[in-house]
Amino acid sequence: MELAVEKRDLKMGGNTLRNKGVLPAVVYGRSQESTPISVDLKTFKKVYHAAGESSVISLTGLGNTAKDALIHDVDFDAVSGEPLHADFYAIEKGQTVTVSVPLEFDGVSPAVKDLGGILTKVMHELELECEPKDLPQAIHVDVSKLATLEDQIKVSDLKLPASAKISVDLDEVVAMISVAQEEVEEAAPADLSAIEISEERGKKEEEAAPEGEKKE
Repeated sequence: MELAVEKRDLKMGGNTLRNKGVLPAVVYGRSQESTPISVDLKTFKKVYHAAGESSVISLTGLGNTAKDALIHDVDFDAVSGEPLHADFYAIEKGQTVTVSVPLEFDGVSPAVKDLGGILTKVMHELELECEPKDLPQAIHVDVSKLATLEDQIKVSDLKLPASAKISVDLDEVVAMISVAQEEVEEAAPADLSAIEISEERGKKEEEAAPEGEKKE
């Protein structure tokens, strides 16, 4: 996936660029000097939607050869949701990168469909360290394997790149089935004030009764 960029004139402000449909950005890396760049906003949005932050992109326009990079960070407008600025991390050949890859849950769980269970997604992303060429855009989780209320999907069940290293335990649960708990209706608390009034009324009635009718 390629993305055409060009060096940015710092004299031109970010708002001016964005009003022209251009996104201000920067590219940097282990051996790449931090360089202000700009990219067509519509093109960037298409590439970002397709690649996310875990797919390698070839940046063209910064020299004779394209630079492999990851979209490292994007600032968005809090109201409109439009990108305001992007950071690209340039990758060297042979360099491994550590990226949080999103999990995508596919299929239908028989335990949910037939047994009334609830699909609980314990993890939503997994951090991988591997070569850029092996980075997946997403890690797919097949929930159709959850056939009973006791079934679980663990990290060891996921299909990961052969070169990938992970920092979590292979027995960590990715998804499982939960059972809805019936709500137990709590008994209404006793009205102590009513009890006290009843006791006082009984004492007064006893005191007012004739001597022979009083309880011993």
